[in-house]
Amino acid sequence: MQIIQNRLGEIGTNVYTAYNEETKEAFIVDPADNAELLKKQLEGKALSLKAILITHAHFDHIGAVKDLKAMFPRAKVYVSAVDRPNLLNIDVNLSLLGLGRGIRVEADEELKDGDTIELLGTKIKCILTPGHTEGGMCFYIESIKVLFSGDTLFCESVGRTDFPTASAASLRRSIEEKLFVLPEDTNVLPGHEGLTTIGHEKKYNSFFQQGFLKSNFNRN
Repeated sequence: MQIIQNRLGEIGTNVYTAYNEETKEAFIVDPADNAELLKKQLEGKALSLKAILITHAHFDHIGAVKDLKAMFPRAKVYVSAVDRPNLLNIDVNLSLLGLGRGIRVEADEELKDGDTIELLGTKIKCILTPGHTEGGMCFYIESIKVLFSGDTLFCESVGRTDFPTASAASLRRSIEEKLFVLPEDTNVLPGHEGLTTIGHEKKYNSFFQQGFLKSNFNRN
């Protein structure tokens, strides 16, 4: 599996396109913006988009979903069952606040904690990590040691917890009980800023070093 990283949208969201070189199938994680660019990248490698994975319902992670779905109608949109209603709630998905206009997105498939889906011939474990949003979900591919962490876990930081449905206590539990139990050499591909590993975050993440969450740890 190969992974392309783009930084797109108003807040610089990391958008990941994963693909299988042999089958020419692909999925995209958190298409924030610029569906046309993502389409061109897929077409440039003759890839077929099979799925769109959404880590959580905030506007800066769903901005291009509707356009991509129109371009690739057979691609299924996956999101946690908890966050699915928030895709349609402009107050909770923060689109009116962040963009000055409401964004509403439909999903095709609901995911529960512990579900496993298979894409590109690879098993992907769905890990519900409430905290940044009530239905935040990380996607873990054990076979290649990769975790798409959305805004749950950043490099030496974590997602904000002063938004609707957020909870600092829930975020701490999610990271400690569900992410920090993964192998330390797991590569963490977050929703913003640089890449990291589970082992690095266990040693250096400010949220856990200081024992509390400051609202200015990360703007996203």
